[in-house]
Amino acid sequence: MKLVSKLLCATALVGAAGAANATDLEVMHWWTSGGEAAAVAEFAKAFDATGHKWIDGAIAGGENARPVMVSRITGGDPMGAFQFNHGRQAEELIEAGLLRDLTDIAEAEGWMDVVNPTTLLDACTLDGRIYCAPVNIHSWQWLWLSRGAYEGAGLDVPTNWAEFVAAAPALKEAGKIPLAMGQQGWQQSGAFNVMMASLVPQDIFMAVYDGKDAEVAAGPEVAEVFAAAAAARDMSAKSTVQNWNDATNLVITDEAGGQIMGDWAQGEFAVAEKVAGEDYECLPGLGTNEFLGVGGDAFYFPVLDDEEQIAAQTELAKLLLSPPVQVAFNLAKGSLPVRGDIDLSAANDCMQKGLALLAEDKLLPETNLLITQDTTTQINTLFTEFFADSSITAEAAQAEFAEIISKAE
Repeated sequence: MKLVSKLLCATALVGAAGAANATDLEVMHWWTSGGEAAAVAEFAKAFDATGHKWIDGAIAGGENARPVMVSRITGGDPMGAFQFNHGRQAEELIEAGLLRDLTDIAEAEGWMDVVNPTTLLDACTLDGRIYCAPVNIHSWQWLWLSRGAYEGAGLDVPTNWAEFVAAAPALKEAGKIPLAMGQQGWQQSGAFNVMMASLVPQDIFMAVYDGKDAEVAAGPEVAEVFAAAAAARDMSAKSTVQNWNDATNLVITDEAGGQIMGDWAQGEFAVAEKVAGEDYECLPGLGTNEFLGVGGDAFYFPVLDDEEQIAAQTELAKLLLSPPVQVAFNLAKGSLPVRGDIDLSAANDCMQKGLALLAEDKLLPETNLLITQDTTTQINTLFTEFFADSSITAEAAQAEFAEIISKAE
């Protein structure tokens, strides 16, 4: 980490020399949990070192933050920069001419040569022009397990989804929650998508989300996934927390056996000073079908008139993909860097698993890259209702899911 500090200092000195007209830049994002706050602080620290000032505009929860951000931009009161997920969330804003074209910056900084996988930069591209700066690779497909919960109950720590389900009754008897789950649709639909990508052939996942094949969505393979989702609903019945990081805390404190959640959960384990492979375990692809979902976060920059603000935007866009900032941010966030040319030997055991899957090209696109935000919202609503009401059968939920897919774009 000493090397990282030296690189950050070097970057700061170069940036400060070029920031003759320093200015404040409001940056909006939804990173508010302990681990997320520690990670975004690395961006702010590096940006402030240039002489500019990062004005933090955090709003908890992507579902809350996105409408506010869009309203600000379309209403003529844009921020300097904002975080969205990789994918199609900003499509309409780009088409309306409200977001800055970053192609010249990307070419000058050589993003095309270093971003890996290239699909992340493709997700920033519309009609051959680049409109965002990808900052990390986040994968949803992880099952986080508390060693203390299982060992305290006299159980072996599961190594795959089948063992996890089989251990649930004994874990309940020991007074533990088998599966921690926040009561929000995006968490529940996210878990469902992990099951679809992990428990049945992955071409089913692609047929549904990429091909928008309603017949496959209504078919027997997806029925297996809905049966698994019903089992997850039962295992998480005593998990009454709302936020994902509160659910993660149930695993950290050994109150729950596990949680299906993206690798951003690692930031919470790090803040709690928990050690991967000792205090907790992580199973990519639910330990059944190991792969890395290729999603994550990117920063977009609204079109502005103020020349000093535009210069600050340029400085930030360059900084976000610089090697030292990529290392510092992603080590804190639990995500993987978008640059394929930097050393992450300091990464923990779980991050090393992700890096190995990336190197082996065991990748699958996240749903954000394949479906619109409107379709995502409909699916989130379906799973909010499904997890809240045990009288909704797996068959009924699947029928509604297939109907949503039939109308998806």
